[in-house]
Parts: sequence; structure tokens; C-alpha cells
Amino acid sequence: MEKTNHVNSCDSRVHAYKNGKTMEQCKEEARENTRVLSKELLENGEVSWTRVLDTAGHDELVYKLTLKYLRQQGYDIGNNKIPRVKPNTGL
Repeated sequence: MEKTNHVNSCDSRVHAYKNGKTMEQCKEEARENTRVLSKELLENGEVSWTRVLDTAGHDELVYKLTLKYLRQQGYDIGNNKIPRVKPNTGL
């Protein structure tokens, strides 16, 4: 049996999230990450998905929520061929 040590992770598959976090706590963490990354986007013009993942503490649920919130704010979150977030330049 393999033992993993994820100290600050949220697991969307179960009711009790890892490390005692609730879904609302994960959402709030993602909202805060979105605020931080929005400032970086204004300064640098784009951020990589790796930066988003690092900001989310390598927590998959927080990472996905952060990308969702960035998209809701109008950012282009890229795709698997262009893994970056940048301001949306139009449709």
C-alpha cells in the first residue's frame, strides 16, 4: 500500500476534504489565488499554467477552481497546446 503525504490538498471525490478543508475553503483559496495572479497578469501580460499550479500549492481542485475563476474574469486560460493565461484579446 502506497502512502502519500499531501499536507494541504482538497479532494473533490469525498465529503470530508483532505487536511480538513471544506469545499468553501478550497473556493476561497482559489479566489485569493485569482487575485494574486490577476496582479501578475497586469504586470507581466501572461502567466504559465505551471505558475498557476505552484500558486495553488499543487492542489488539483484549487488549481482547477483558480483557472475557472480566471476564465470568469475574462482571461484567456489557453489549452493543452498553449498552456498559459493571458488577457483576452477578443473573440
